[in-house]
Amino acid sequence: MMIRILLVSSYIVSCIRLGVMPWRYFQLNAGYFNKSKGIYSKQDINDLIPDKWRLNQQIDSHDFQPDSYPVFVKPEWGQNSKGIQRADNFAELECIRAQRSRAPVHYLIQDAAKGKIEFEIFVIPSATSPDQYAMLSVTQVINHSGDPFPINGIYNQQTAYLDITPQLTNENMDALWGYIKTIGGFRISRFGVRADSIESLLAGEFKVIEINLFVPMPLVLLSYNTATTRKLNLAIQCTWLLARITKTIPNQQNEPLIFLKKLGFIQRTKRID
Repeated sequence: MMIRILLVSSYIVSCIRLGVMPWRYFQLNAGYFNKSKGIYSKQDINDLIPDKWRLNQQIDSHDFQPDSYPVFVKPEWGQNSKGIQRADNFAELECIRAQRSRAPVHYLIQDAAKGKIEFEIFVIPSATSPDQYAMLSVTQVINHSGDPFPINGIYNQQTAYLDITPQLTNENMDALWGYIKTIGGFRISRFGVRADSIESLLAGEFKVIEINLFVPMPLVLLSYNTATTRKLNLAIQCTWLLARITKTIPNQQNEPLIFLKKLGFIQRTKRID
């Protein structure tokens, strides 16, 4: 909670210094917002991923039968792993379906990634040279449960984060950025991927689990091997860069008020639960 407060307050201060309206933060990735659904559709975003990195994923229907298990069932609108469940067999999948909300929203079924290690890659591109990155950090996700297919997230007490950015060379970082920038022109993003090793990740041998575009937190700020002073410096650097790239949003851009539309969507689904 304290980290989020720091990020928000630091971002507002940075915006004031640059003469930017802070609420335009929610417009950063507005071009990828599904206006008809009122969400950042995980299916839409998954379709942007090249085949070599994309996991098989589709809108769930009761007559759909996966070719293999485990599979992950996730809400099309979720974030921070909220609402994700794993089915290890057909009986478990049917149980998940039976417990599902009556809300008129879609759920997705995604194949499990076979990579042994999960990584989170946080990126902010340069405000002046979009073909370059201004901030890129890589955290290794560690799950203490021993489960080979865990559902990791910031609210899972078995999940921990290890900052491996200092281990990477400039060439390594450029290679990762080279992969990421081919997927979309995001002004801020966090990629969850699985690979067998750091070497495999750097070689482009990975699968993308998820791409977070709505208020993604740089998970390096939660890593246990990063000193508090460095976390503070990274948070301030991150929000300054975000304020700078927020300023690049065209003033004439007539996009929906993302936060209000997403909040309205959440309220509608709660009323139907």
